[in-house]
Amino acid sequence: MTPPNLEIKYLATLVHRGHLSREDAERILPAVQSGASVDDELIEVLEWDPRLVRKLRRTRGGEIPEIPGYTILGKLGTGGTADVFRAREKKTNKQFALKILNAESTRNAATRKAFVAEARLLERLSHPGLVRCAGIAKSGATYFSRLEFIDGKTLLEVLDAGRIFDEEAALRVVMEVAQVLGYLESEGVVHRDVKSGNIMLTALGGTKLIDLGFAAEGKESDASPEKTVGTVAYLSPEQAKGGAAADARSDIYSLGVTLFHIVIGHLPFESSDDREILRMQIMDSLSSPELKSRGISPHLQYFIEKMMAKEVEHRYQSWTELAEDIQDQVLGREGLDFEAQARRDSKRRR
Repeated sequence: MTPPNLEIKYLATLVHRGHLSREDAERILPAVQSGASVDDELIEVLEWDPRLVRKLRRTRGGEIPEIPGYTILGKLGTGGTADVFRAREKKTNKQFALKILNAESTRNAATRKAFVAEARLLERLSHPGLVRCAGIAKSGATYFSRLEFIDGKTLLEVLDAGRIFDEEAALRVVMEVAQVLGYLESEGVVHRDVKSGNIMLTALGGTKLIDLGFAAEGKESDASPEKTVGTVAYLSPEQAKGGAAADARSDIYSLGVTLFHIVIGHLPFESSDDREILRMQIMDSLSSPELKSRGISPHLQYFIEKMMAKEVEHRYQSWTELAEDIQDQVLGREGLDFEAQARRDSKRRR
């Protein structure tokens, strides 16, 4: 017999994951507190299908997915609408990252549509710096997309572990991401959610952009007056105002916030109140003593300030312009590294 406290915790899990309404949970809570099984109450009081009840118990309320043809190897991450799991396809023995829409989001028609649209967009696109998608499928009521498994960590995970990026490493990351975003722009896509949590550093030292959940094509990048799309701390001033058209220059601003984040170790505008952050994005000038006190070069300070200019016309106007500017700086720094130059000369002589 499962202790009542564990049953209550399981009941809370069912509510949290969207399988059970709060009202229905409150109907059966007194009996569970008195020692009744959640499973029995779901079947006898709420008249749930016993097969569904057994599956939810087996999968800890859906925390461990069951997808025919796949062996789940572990959880990679959790988002607002979906969880991502490392999985092995039994037929091919190939590993994937399965992005699985959670139960609550599955019941929302608009969220389902956006989930399918993201997968189909990724299927269409192809760039070495962009996560690949091998299709979207449905198993029972479960929607999932098959994504390329990437061995690595997000920039946010690296920052949370205490690492601050040196100037050269940070510029290389930004340059590579800018090239991917330039490709997206050439395909008519605006990302709209560039941030540290959506950029991965691979085990081989490369970078991958991993999420197009807020991406829009063509005129869809024009946000409705009521809607602000993206992650608050990374939004450009025009996005923060709501109803403004997002374009490549909005993504450039967000990548500028990311560059600031990885070299300084915190975000440029921080508050526990999202509305206050939005106000800061619109009204406050970029001011950080760390930009001047940590040995940040004038070049890097220039990149950050130009990428994060409040006025759109004062930012870089294209990904090509930004990438070329940063590349010139990175190569210029390498040219001053005599040991690196000697290694390159040695390779040429071989």
